[in-house]
Amino acid sequence: MSTNCNDGASKSNYDDGICEMNSMLQNMSTTEKDNSKDSVLSNICANCGKEGSDVTNTCNKCMMVKYCNASCKKKHRSKHKKQCDRRIAELHDEALFTIPPKEDCQICFMRIPILVTGRKRHTCCGKMICSGCVHAVRLRDGDGLCPFCRAPASTSDEEMIARTKRRAGDCDAEAIYSLGVYYSNGEYGFTQNHAKAFELWNRAAELGSTDAYYNIGCVYLRGTGVQVDKKKATHFWELAAMKGCAEARFNLGVHEFKKGNVKRAIKHYIIAAESDYDALEAIQTLHHFGKATKEEYSQALRSYQAYLGEIKSRQRVEAAAFSDIYKYY
Repeated sequence: MSTNCNDGASKSNYDDGICEMNSMLQNMSTTEKDNSKDSVLSNICANCGKEGSDVTNTCNKCMMVKYCNASCKKKHRSKHKKQCDRRIAELHDEALFTIPPKEDCQICFMRIPILVTGRKRHTCCGKMICSGCVHAVRLRDGDGLCPFCRAPASTSDEEMIARTKRRAGDCDAEAIYSLGVYYSNGEYGFTQNHAKAFELWNRAAELGSTDAYYNIGCVYLRGTGVQVDKKKATHFWELAAMKGCAEARFNLGVHEFKKGNVKRAIKHYIIAAESDYDALEAIQTLHHFGKATKEEYSQALRSYQAYLGEIKSRQRVEAAAFSDIYKYY
């Protein structure tokens, strides 16, 4: 996973991220409201008490109350604000601290390692393949074939870039993200252009690229080409963390710790420790100084050990023994 932090994001992308998070929260709220015995009555206006099938104007933030019309919603806003904000915060944390999805190798279907040498995305088909499968195919067929689609490997940077551009043209989020990195770093013959990288990362984020969300957060933290905005940095890291980015999750833990929110920091570290050794060390340090409990440290340690078990295979062990370029942990 790239940790390049040299470019920025537009306000429109920030707004899109807000919409995505709001959509997630509303879906959770709707599901809970349908299933909870404590949910509000469905056809009673929270302002005037009117009942009927025409009471359908729902609070679009918390989805907890209904009104008979927009006028009643406006009149009740000040009374409802505290309850609404509290529920939004609850839903936000429920989404934020949910265990994120895991990515599997497209050949062996085992969990992909987080370490960059333990994984490789192929420009021909866009598939992420683990180091064990890459090495096994090379031993069997020789160097030169994609383990997934069997296409010949690129023989030059020019061919690799051409393939990446073709995939980007097909709206491949990771290919678009990669082009943004090339512009940001000024590599592979690309002239360094932060504005172009900014545009590409916006597109990649809109298509769901976790790395794009993470990089945009870094940019707002550092103010590279944009005004420093720690609130936006946190927002984009939250989006990346909910998609499974351990680095973003770790940064959120650091951010919360600096704010004095030790318990929230520990919650982030525990989730990040599910694949990130740095997070495990952070909890170990907090435990040493009496800021984290023995159970919290034990939970993080068990999670990390489980991760090591999930990513271990005979092929990956053999690949790592063959060369450090295949190291998976």
